[in-house]
Amino acid sequence: MTRYQILNALLHFLFFFVGAGIGSFLNVVIYRLPRDLSVNEPRRSFCPSCKYQIPWYHNIPIVSWLLLRGRCANCGVSISPRYLGVELFTGLVFYAVLWCFGGDWAEIVIWGPKVVCLWVFMSLLIAGTFIDIEHYLLPAEITRNGTIAGILASLWVPAFQDQDVWWRGGLMAIASAAVGFGGLRIVVELGKLAFGRKRLKFAQAEAWSVTQPDENEPPIVTVGEDKIEWVDLFGMQRPTDRLVVTCPVLRVNDQTFSDIIAELYVETLKIKDSTGKEETFDLEKVTLLEGKATEVMIPREAMGLGDVHFMMMIGAFVGWKAVLFTIFAASILGTLISTLTRVTGRAEWGSKLPFGPYLAAGAGLWVFYGPQVVDWYMNKVTGGHDF
Repeated sequence: MTRYQILNALLHFLFFFVGAGIGSFLNVVIYRLPRDLSVNEPRRSFCPSCKYQIPWYHNIPIVSWLLLRGRCANCGVSISPRYLGVELFTGLVFYAVLWCFGGDWAEIVIWGPKVVCLWVFMSLLIAGTFIDIEHYLLPAEITRNGTIAGILASLWVPAFQDQDVWWRGGLMAIASAAVGFGGLRIVVELGKLAFGRKRLKFAQAEAWSVTQPDENEPPIVTVGEDKIEWVDLFGMQRPTDRLVVTCPVLRVNDQTFSDIIAELYVETLKIKDSTGKEETFDLEKVTLLEGKATEVMIPREAMGLGDVHFMMMIGAFVGWKAVLFTIFAASILGTLISTLTRVTGRAEWGSKLPFGPYLAAGAGLWVFYGPQVVDWYMNKVTGGHDF
């Protein structure tokens, strides 16, 4: 083996390890962002259980988790395999990007910017995916800041937007971000029209309530044994969204009502009796809300606003064609996973998986295979003829 080949192999290993190191940082982002913790303070990673700040020699990507057998060196509590998985997966993705889009090291100035931008893009997709799986949300720090990063990337590498001039790349990135936002928002609104309400009827009246155990967190709606997060009801901030409850009995602060219909909006509560008389309460002033329910109509979404912002970021990075491909690919993947989980008797697991990971997978497929798949499909449709 020549000296050049040895150096080339070492460089490839180095970039895999760089990816694994970025994966270690992404684990910090995945843990801290949804918990409103700073990703900078404390600077060192810490054990989620005992809060012990991990020294560098126990924080070597992949290696440390394996040597410590997935346990904290201080308290011995198990550390989630997700930490190892994110580091390994990010390393592999970084290497795949380098393998597919890199070139001769003497020409790194030519292909280097594209590889760096794709590493940033993939990092955002990975962080968003794992946060969405665990917390069912896509933080604005990833989606909106990612959109800005995508526009800057397209200014630096206008080829992401099929352009060859920097300012055209930037303009197309903004337009593609708008396509991503608007396209998925239309899907959300259509889904709302088709599947926007879920009706539950009870043979015997079930207890229901709205509580706020932590004043810094949104309220929680409890119906029987089910708990519904406030964001699941009113995450899209539509003024028309409402939770409708048919109540034999309802207590609001120091008042008791009988045989009424309660309509819960994002900021107000409306109570209607059988005569049509209506009373309105400001939810900020409601300290007690509980009663019995015989029927509940729950507003629901096809997907959340975070998914819409996620698509905006994807469009800003890789263009409007990628937006269309990603939505289509994500829908196909979602259908396949849903079918597979039903066939294997794990339908409940499949139903709990949010849409964000499917969007990330679709965008990842576009980066590596999308243009080739589109060209193959168009050749099949047109028979290889130009029109």
